[in-house]
Amino acid sequence: MTDPQRSADLADLARSLQRRSSPQEVMDEVVAAAVSLVPGAEHGSVSLVTGRRGVFSAAATSQVARDFDSLQEELGEGPCLEAMFSEPVVHGPDLTAESRWPRLSKTAPDTLGIRSVLCFQLFVHEENTLGGLNLLATRADAFDEDAPALGAVFAAHAASALAAAQELDQIKQALASRDVIGQAKGMLMERYGMGPQQAFALLARLSQDENVKLHELAERLVTTRTL
Repeated sequence: MTDPQRSADLADLARSLQRRSSPQEVMDEVVAAAVSLVPGAEHGSVSLVTGRRGVFSAAATSQVARDFDSLQEELGEGPCLEAMFSEPVVHGPDLTAESRWPRLSKTAPDTLGIRSVLCFQLFVHEENTLGGLNLLATRADAFDEDAPALGAVFAAHAASALAAAQELDQIKQALASRDVIGQAKGMLMERYGMGPQQAFALLARLSQDENVKLHELAERLVTTRTL
């Protein structure tokens, strides 16, 4: 692929990501585009952090990529983990000759057929790690000298778009919560002749008494029409 064509494809990807409204859409598109456009890549995943060091495949182009993520979490070592928690770019040209992750190197080539790995940290700010973009190949030395730089561009686009989509998703959830709380207040006002402040105070007290989030209590009231 020529550099002008590659630049055009990356520009198209950036514009497309801006139109995605959910984190899942962003991750699905990024990993598919990365596998398609980074020379040597055959499989890919976006891994996200859960808890202190838990990892799961949030998006993947194949079951092999998901299994590779799962294997690393099970063993507690691997390039994807290293990229997420320490190094921004981790390249493993040949897992069969790799000493950094001895248990993974003994397992992944035989069980999953993975020989080469190229992993990138996804971050918006250095203190705000989101996860990792992972590219895999079944042959050794699959990634050329240009692949790390090209993959880093994908990771930068992915991190920015993912953060924006997550923020938008949170805004949508907040608006939905506000709407359902408003509906619940309206029901109480109509049923018991309350004012808006009294209705909200009652919802807040019930939420505290039952140790249930306010929007969950409001949704239950709207759905069941009973307190």
